[in-house]
Amino acid sequence: MRFRLKALGWHFLASTCLLLVVVGTFYLGWYRWPGWYLAGLMTVLSIMVGVDAALGPLLTFIIANPNKPRRELARDIAVIAVVQLTALVYGATTLWQGRPLYYALSVGQLEVVQAGDLDPAEVAFARQQKLELAPHWNSLPRWIYAPLPADEKKTEEVFRSAITGGSDVTGMPRYFQPWSNGFPELRKNLKKVDDWGYFSKKEKTLLKERMQEHGFAADAAVTIPLTGRGRPLLAVFDPSTLKLKALLLAIP
Repeated sequence: MRFRLKALGWHFLASTCLLLVVVGTFYLGWYRWPGWYLAGLMTVLSIMVGVDAALGPLLTFIIANPNKPRRELARDIAVIAVVQLTALVYGATTLWQGRPLYYALSVGQLEVVQAGDLDPAEVAFARQQKLELAPHWNSLPRWIYAPLPADEKKTEEVFRSAITGGSDVTGMPRYFQPWSNGFPELRKNLKKVDDWGYFSKKEKTLLKERMQEHGFAADAAVTIPLTGRGRPLLAVFDPSTLKLKALLLAIP
């Protein structure tokens, strides 16, 4: 039993350290609040933790027999390690494709834009043109303004693309502008909590309580939802400076 526990401990330590390095790198780089919440990748994280930090060490505990030939034991552990690495690579690839790159104000909405939401052809064009807000492999999340094109014909093309399942304007970096350029639109679209249809009556009550905790009146027209893969957050802005003051959860 001591041999099995020792094997379990060493395997758990190695697996956990590797998992923490991978997940920690993604978290510190792209998934800090509110990225992780809005990206909706908890299922992927659960698989990574379950396989790499739980199932792998448990299987090692089961097969670690001190009477088993060392070559056979090494082979069995290698098979387990391959399964773990496969799950880790799958999870890391999914996290990479889903990493938040922009928080975009567009057409009166505030939403997270993940790497997988961007049109590859548009990304290539933006890089070729050396646009300031073009995404690169090492780009970190940025707040941007993504208005529709000024040209009506191009706007129709964007709408047609979005309707047919293609990219929306938030997937086309050529149209991205600095965050401050969107202040007039942001100011125009700030509303009271009760004016938003994203939240239930119970959620609105909770959000208004949390607004008051942050020093805002419950009926102040200073909010706009920030949407992603899961339930939206409520973004609260200072009405004079338009500085983001809080991102509020609509759950207890």
